Amino acid sequence: MRAVIQRVSRASVTVAGQEVGAIGRGFLALVGVTHDDTRVEAEWLARKVAGLRLFEDAAGKMNQGLREVGGALLVVPQFTLYGDASRGRRPDFTRAARPEQAEPLVAYFVERLREQGLAVATGQFQAHMEVTLVNDGPVTLWLDTADLI
Repeated sequence: MRAVIQRVSRASVTVAGQEVGAIGRGFLALVGVTHDDTRVEAEWLARKVAGLRLFEDAAGKMNQGLREVGGALLVVPQFTLYGDASRGRRPDFTRAARPEQAEPLVAYFVERLREQGLAVATGQFQAHMEVTLVNDGPVTLWLDTADLI
């Protein structure tokens, strides 16, 4: 699994003119799934994201996490994180898992985050989403379970 984590002041996702998810301060997590991902990767990624300390403490150091600042997460499924644009001009998305595999894993990832006491809003699978965010910092991280587990 891959995730792009952005520290945000606020973020929302809209589908067909309807807001389907929104948060204030917290993390926007764009999440992609590949073919060999399992619940093991989803659990690891949820623990990692929930434990990230990307907010400043009183000394100005990134030393506080979502719980300490009362933050939330907006999780947006994004198959394009597995796009390969190394050849030609049109990306190849064959490394991205099909929706029937990816959707349950992203849902499991969200469940694991909620079990850790975090507020989580979500985007919508197989929909054209408009994501609005205010990147705070900016602070953006790339996590890939293939590199980290």
